[in-house]
Amino acid sequence: MAGTNAAPPPPGGPAPGRLDALMDAVRAAGGRGPAPVDRWNPPDCGDIDIRIKADGSWFYMGTPIARPALVRLFASVLAREGARFVLKTPVEKIGITVDDAPFLAVEMAVEDAAEGRTPNGRTLVFRTNLDDLVRCGPGHDLRFAPGAGEGEVVPYLHVRHGLEARLTRAVHLDLMEEGEVREEGGVPMFGVASAGRFYAILPAAGLGLSE
Repeated sequence: MAGTNAAPPPPGGPAPGRLDALMDAVRAAGGRGPAPVDRWNPPDCGDIDIRIKADGSWFYMGTPIARPALVRLFASVLAREGARFVLKTPVEKIGITVDDAPFLAVEMAVEDAAEGRTPNGRTLVFRTNLDDLVRCGPGHDLRFAPGAGEGEVVPYLHVRHGLEARLTRAVHLDLMEEGEVREEGGVPMFGVASAGRFYAILPAAGLGLSE
């Protein structure tokens, strides 16, 4: 991997070859598709200097991990435990740093109920930057966090095991195009519907919309 042996570890950092050992452990655990991390309870082996930046790029000791296959390998064993993100195998778990969400939702499509694959009705389907396909609905819900400006929101999609994808700006705009106004708790709300659920975003009145 580019950068794996480019520099000595910082004081208190991972031992030399630590990343290689982790790669071997992940491959031994399967390494193809999401692993059953919720079934494993290995010992905590501290942290490693792997960072996922807000733009979805992965770094090891400050050097980009350039191989998509290696990123997918690590992502397959990524788990969230409270506020901490860990790479988990049957024999160990190691903490990493995630600046925002570990994934990005980079594409969205609408799956119509008429296609017969959406028993709960029209469904929003998202593709992540690591090519996960996620059908928004029960278990894969949207949430909207407050943005930096007044009335701004940042949308996130639950992918698996507490891991979320932040929608890119382009996908965010696509999502807003699918919005509608429904009454929630007696208040007209602007939001989006998917797989039988309605995800309220903002009060319609604040957007100059009416039901």
